[in-house]
Amino acid sequence: MNTVTLKVLSDHLGLTEGTVSRALNNYPDISSKTRERVHTAARELGYRPNSNARRLATGQAECVGYVLSRHGGNLSEPFLGEVLDGLAEALSERNWDLTVAVALSGEDELAVIRRLAQSGRVSGFVLSRTLTEDPRVDLMRDLDLPFVTHGRTAQSDDHAWFDVDNEEAFRIAVDHLFHLGHRRIAHIAGPHAYNFARLRALGYWSAMQAHGLDVPTDYVQVADMTDAGGEAATTRLLSLDTPPTALVCVSDRVALGAMKAAREAGLVIGHDVSVIGYDGLPLGEHANPPLTTMAQPLTQSGRRLGEMLLALVDGADRTTLQELRQADLVRRQSDGPPA
Repeated sequence: MNTVTLKVLSDHLGLTEGTVSRALNNYPDISSKTRERVHTAARELGYRPNSNARRLATGQAECVGYVLSRHGGNLSEPFLGEVLDGLAEALSERNWDLTVAVALSGEDELAVIRRLAQSGRVSGFVLSRTLTEDPRVDLMRDLDLPFVTHGRTAQSDDHAWFDVDNEEAFRIAVDHLFHLGHRRIAHIAGPHAYNFARLRALGYWSAMQAHGLDVPTDYVQVADMTDAGGEAATTRLLSLDTPPTALVCVSDRVALGAMKAAREAGLVIGHDVSVIGYDGLPLGEHANPPLTTMAQPLTQSGRRLGEMLLALVDGADRTTLQELRQADLVRRQSDGPPA
């Protein structure tokens, strides 16, 4: 049983309970020296704050909402666990909680967000897989709650976001294939309602044009962002009179489906056809062959999203919390010069 109360800690430090409480909650009117002294003593004595009392005192639920939608297969996305791990890690350092709710559809997702916001059980939201025109962002503006998006929308100037430069990542992928000798490079894209899919397609087109390469109409296939979607799109591409020698895929999951279709067509991946994915998921290392990918910092992304949300709650200007990272080309064995 915890016997170290706020009074015990205050008496030990020779400070008032109010000063100790404000120091523990990092109020700016307490000097950094005093805050450090209080935090050090709390760790040494094993003090654990009464979270319910603190939440009543501050008026904060100290909980962040994250709503998943079953629509579009979001629950099965392999990157989700890594992002949530990083997010929960950042929140736990401030003794905040994470509430994950599931919506059955896009419309239901808005209702779930509104219900959580009006319940008072959350102090802010993290939104993932942003749409080019995202009604969730419009709703968050109306609710006037702190929120940060994992990805941008068409209009992201007035809110906090963390994103990876999707457009540049696909320019890098096409440049890499071009320098390997490929000239027939196809793109398996995601639905352009997703802003990241739109930007990745723009990066592909930009790089192809920069190298003076033709893009036949059928060389851009829009697919469901699943293994099956990648497999079906690749089957169509390989049936063309002049099939591509390389594929850049909107995600690792789509790329794994693309490799399955190529194997079933009797092609040697990395020799007869090259495949590049996007995400940097660990499962790509165990593919046959291991998948070359544009890797994004998934766990670090989750952590940064949590840090940004907490900064917003502490009063930071949301327009200063906009961060764009770069993806890294991770070469494995699914790419090589054209046969």
